[in-house]
Amino acid sequence: MPAPQRTEHHFAVIGAGMAGIACARTLLQAGHRVTVFEKSRGAGGRMSTRSSSFGSFDHGAQYFTVRDARFEAALATRPELIKRWSANSVQVLDALGRVAAAGLPKREAHWVATPGMKSLVAGWSDHLPPNSVQLQTRVTQIQRDALHPKQWQLRTEGEGGAVHVFSGFDRVLMAIPAAQTQHLLQASHLEAAWVKQLDKVQVAPCWTLMLAFPQAVQPGLSTLGPHWNAARSTHHRIAWLARESSKPARGSVERWTVQASAAWSQEHLQDDKARVEAKLLKAFSEVTGIRAEPTHVDSQRWLYAQTLQPLGKSHLWNPKTGLGAGGDWCLGHRVENAFVSGLELALSAI
Repeated sequence: MPAPQRTEHHFAVIGAGMAGIACARTLLQAGHRVTVFEKSRGAGGRMSTRSSSFGSFDHGAQYFTVRDARFEAALATRPELIKRWSANSVQVLDALGRVAAAGLPKREAHWVATPGMKSLVAGWSDHLPPNSVQLQTRVTQIQRDALHPKQWQLRTEGEGGAVHVFSGFDRVLMAIPAAQTQHLLQASHLEAAWVKQLDKVQVAPCWTLMLAFPQAVQPGLSTLGPHWNAARSTHHRIAWLARESSKPARGSVERWTVQASAAWSQEHLQDDKARVEAKLLKAFSEVTGIRAEPTHVDSQRWLYAQTLQPLGKSHLWNPKTGLGAGGDWCLGHRVENAFVSGLELALSAI
């Protein structure tokens, strides 16, 4: 007797970061239709890369580790998109910038996407069917389809404030930050129990500073400052520093990405951008000993950067309504947490 055919469903996936794209590709591999909605101009989420005339900056996630066999298998499908990063063993610094201890187990590899961190998610999304990713499209409300009450429709806002309604979805999966998930559910008057559960999820913001020192690319001068390429810091303003030019397949111009501590970022969340850059640049000089004036200074404020208190399970899924939610905030703040959440959300919804 032939096996019964699986019903094809049309899924809406909201969010094109690691969790959303991992979710979408799993659904497609299972034979379902998928439309991904992303409010930004490209896929990636916090696996982001910013370009400049001096080279790129990974101003979101800095690297990732591989501990889950399913993540390892997914990475193996596009091995050209990743390379191992030898960061001279990530250091831990005291408040004065002195090396205190090794920060990560020496045997655990840390990896980066190439030529920028966004390349992995973008590369995976390139294999989605044409027109299946709606960029610069923010979902503002989830509603029952007026013509087909068992299905869902999404009210969206596009570039320039254009409003559009997409309909005909059997299931809707949200792969966006916890606070945005909660807001969307409240605006849609859906899943009140989830809204309450999301109250316990705590995600810290992060100010990120990007610096370029092209003057370091001179005969006899290969780098500025310390001999290490990445460090965690206990300085009250700075939590992480990385020499971007030390990563594989990046340009040679000396560039640094500096991520502020969660507490400092929260305290200065509404500060003027120039003021934040000045304060973080001063702290960067104190920690690294680099006193040279950078030629390029830029910054990014991430409202939802590092999970402090996760949900405690990989995803939320309601088979009765066909609604689900996931993201790194379900399990932690690592890139792999986002992948596992998106994968397991898709597997539950299939």
